[in-house]
Amino acid sequence: MNAIADTGLLVALAREKDQYHDWAIEIAAQITWPALTCEAVLAETAFHLQSSEQVLAMVKENIVSIAFDCSSHLQYLEALAARYANRHPDLADLCLIRMSELYPRHTVLTIDDDFRVYRRNKREAIPLLSPPKK
Repeated sequence: MNAIADTGLLVALAREKDQYHDWAIEIAAQITWPALTCEAVLAETAFHLQSSEQVLAMVKENIVSIAFDCSSHLQYLEALAARYANRHPDLADLCLIRMSELYPRHTVLTIDDDFRVYRRNKREAIPLLSPPKK
């Protein structure tokens, strides 16, 4: 499976005690590596893990590949921010919505329920894989 990785997946992969760790390990066996992501997701992941080293290792070890440049898509990100203003999306979410438009055959791997509401190309559901509800 071609994948776009959100913060929750990367944190769950790195932390054995994360509530989604087992889900992340199960999904990891199904992914064509590296998963695509953006710098905003990597920054969030480093914050949650309290470790830039772990995140840099994910890039170095080809677990993730940075496949998005915010400055090249600023107009689209602004439009998405305006469209979803009531949900208060963070930059990482906006980037992943745009990445889903750019990589339509990739599945977004996330624990974030907002992705069930977000749409790519204004009306299309984003292909998602999320952990089962507990």
